[in-house]
Amino acid sequence: MSKNQNITVLGVFVADTTYRADRSPRMGETILGNSFALGPGGKGSNQAVAAARIGGDVTILTQLGDDAFAGMAERTWLEAGVKSAARRNPANYTGAAYIFVEESSGDNAIIICPGAAGDIGIDDIEANAGLIRSSKVFVTQLEQPLVAAERGLQTAREAGVITILNPAPAPKQPLDESILALCDFITPNETEAQELTGLPVETVDDARLAANRLLELGVGAAIITLGGQGALLHSSEMSVHVPALSAGKVVETTGAGDAFNGGLAVGLARGLAPIDAVKLGCATAGISVTRPGAAASMPSQSEVEALLASAIKEKDYE
Repeated sequence: MSKNQNITVLGVFVADTTYRADRSPRMGETILGNSFALGPGGKGSNQAVAAARIGGDVTILTQLGDDAFAGMAERTWLEAGVKSAARRNPANYTGAAYIFVEESSGDNAIIICPGAAGDIGIDDIEANAGLIRSSKVFVTQLEQPLVAAERGLQTAREAGVITILNPAPAPKQPLDESILALCDFITPNETEAQELTGLPVETVDDARLAANRLLELGVGAAIITLGGQGALLHSSEMSVHVPALSAGKVVETTGAGDAFNGGLAVGLARGLAPIDAVKLGCATAGISVTRPGAAASMPSQSEVEALLASAIKEKDYE
């Protein structure tokens, strides 16, 4: 990719500890699980890996501890082709996550401990302001401190960089309108959209109402991801429901949203129209859910291109 198509992702790396079982234990109960896996995760890292694997020129901005999990992060990024702007923080640990996966459905529940990435602050943004300003697309989430996300969005917006906020995990309180006004695109799932707007989101029509509320709060465009229903792109110019793309049996939904955001960022960095960038995100997510793991499930550029070509041929996408 050329220099003006690069993507900067501000976010968190965590080591995912994934437990698969028939059900989640009740409080005070111990049950036998079916399997365990240790692998790379964290929304920012996952999104960077997803974008790089499908051809994006990606740099991740984060903090790591000085431990074995930091080594896992660096190996993961090297293998995926992600450039690192990570700062080592020996006073804290590299983040970790507990992930429970329900065996029958592939649905998950997650606890995140961001560790060193929880110390990301304005000084990290200022130290990498040149990187952000030279990007085509800037992506961030809500796993690191909000003050860092806001300053990153502000730095990008002032330089004319396309901004994407993936408001995950769902905020405990509504985001301030001054932050939402910095977002060219906001990409909540159903739960996050409800937390941001106070409106229930279960159907595409519900999503359209919530998306319209987000526009009223100042975002440029809302893209609400709807799991198996695909995604809704809603702006002042259009409101389009993009169906999900199936690439096979759903094995695990962990990382699906991150795959979508990575694909979306690459599409926008390439100069695609927003609707086509959303389709690229849906294709990336559609393949990721057929595999276990988060970063490990991210598809290659050739796989995504093949799925999109098939969808166009079958007229799933026009």
